[in-house]
Amino acid sequence: MFDKEEKHKFWDSIKIPAIFVVIIWALKIVETLFNLDFTFLGIEPLKIRGLRGIVLFHFLHEDWSHLLSNSLPLLVLGTLLYYFYRPIATKIVIILMLSTGLITWCGARGGVHIGASALVYGLTFFLMFSGFIRRNTKLIALSFVVVFLYGSLIWGLYPKYAEANHISWEGHLSGFVMGIILAFYYRKEGPQREIYNWENEDNDDCENEDNDINNENSDEDLSDGEKPYWDVPEPDKKDLTVKYHFKR
Repeated sequence: MFDKEEKHKFWDSIKIPAIFVVIIWALKIVETLFNLDFTFLGIEPLKIRGLRGIVLFHFLHEDWSHLLSNSLPLLVLGTLLYYFYRPIATKIVIILMLSTGLITWCGARGGVHIGASALVYGLTFFLMFSGFIRRNTKLIALSFVVVFLYGSLIWGLYPKYAEANHISWEGHLSGFVMGIILAFYYRKEGPQREIYNWENEDNDDCENEDNDINNENSDEDLSDGEKPYWDVPEPDKKDLTVKYHFKR
């Protein structure tokens, strides 16, 4: 059973992902009720009017099936991100949204690109690689969970498969790349590898052994009343005698 602190942490972690999902659902409901189409707000690669889609395309979906396929992963992955990586979670989400949108705008094929799948791929591969990079046991376990749940997303990176299913593989690829880059770049921020007591004890023992060796060496050098080499006084020049020997 989770204690109160863990429950509070969980519900606090789910807030932002839930708000994001509510927004994309609200937009789709508005489209349906009023017979509207917000697709024109998506990314049109290398076109000025497509620049607005760099941010907006994450919130737009072609149909209910498209929306459903992204909603649960966003909720699950977003909650995991905020639960385990809270200090950097918002930073990761914002960078992923902007970078994947910009990469898609710069390098995708023609047409209009919409959907939150680029963000889903970014979150998936950030969580997948970050645990192994940090060598934190809990985060490594989380990485395996993400692999188990969403490892099949790798198929969405293949152009032929994606194009046959009308999927923006460029957005997926941008999420894949940026997720891994951010996992490496922010490896020293947020949770780190746990240092166990036995590791500290080993380090202390090594330091103590080094100190003992240094003390023993210093004792040996000063034995028999001898002074260390650096404490030997210089001879007085008046006491110096120089003798010359000539050979016949």
